[in-house]
Amino acid sequence: MRNVCGLLRTERAAADMRQSQDTTSILDIAIMATKLSQPAKWVVLAAITGVSVFGILTIGPTHEVAAQDRSPIVDVRTTDPEMNTAIARARGTLPTFWASYESPKPSETGLALKVRFSTRKGGEHIWIAEVKKQPDGTYSGLFANEPRDLPGKHAGDEVKFSEADISDWMFMRNGKIVGGETIKPTLKSLPKADADALRARMEQP
Repeated sequence: MRNVCGLLRTERAAADMRQSQDTTSILDIAIMATKLSQPAKWVVLAAITGVSVFGILTIGPTHEVAAQDRSPIVDVRTTDPEMNTAIARARGTLPTFWASYESPKPSETGLALKVRFSTRKGGEHIWIAEVKKQPDGTYSGLFANEPRDLPGKHAGDEVKFSEADISDWMFMRNGKIVGGETIKPTLKSLPKADADALRARMEQP
C-alpha cells in the first residue's frame, strides 16, 4: 500500500463532481487536460482516469461511459468497432508493457493496466496501479480510481485479475504517454487543436 498514499487528486470538476485519485504520472496528463477547453477536459479525464465502460465487448445497446458519477456522459456502443480495435491493439502490444515492468528504464514511470471487471450492467474497465505478478499466474494491483459499479470496492483497494481481463495499458516515458490505445478513439470528440495537442503527448510503443 506504499504508493496508495501517493495517489493524487486530478481535479474537482464543476457540478460538484466527486474527486478522482490517480498515480502521480497519470496526474501529469490530467494537469495537461486542465489546459484544454472544457469539453476536451471531460473526454481526456474520462479516458485517463479510468472510465466506466458498461459492456463494451458484449452484445447489446448503447451504454454509458462516464468519468465519475456526475460527470458528462460519452456514449460508446457495445459493438463499437473503433474501441474494440483499440482494445485488440492494446492486448497485442502487451509485451511492451511487460518489458518495462520487468526492466523499467529510468525514464519509464507510472505503469498501469486497464482491466475489465464484470458488473450487473455488463462490465467496468478500470485502471489498475501497482501491478504485481502472482505465483498462481494471476495478477494483483490497486484500483487507481473509484469503481462505479463494484459495490464495496474503492480506490486503493487491492484486487486480483487475469491476463484475459486486460483491455489496455500505459506508462509515461520522457513525459509522453506510451500505450493508452483506448484513449485514442475519444480524440475525435475533441476540438482539432485539443486533439492534436493530446496526440503530440502520445508516443507509439
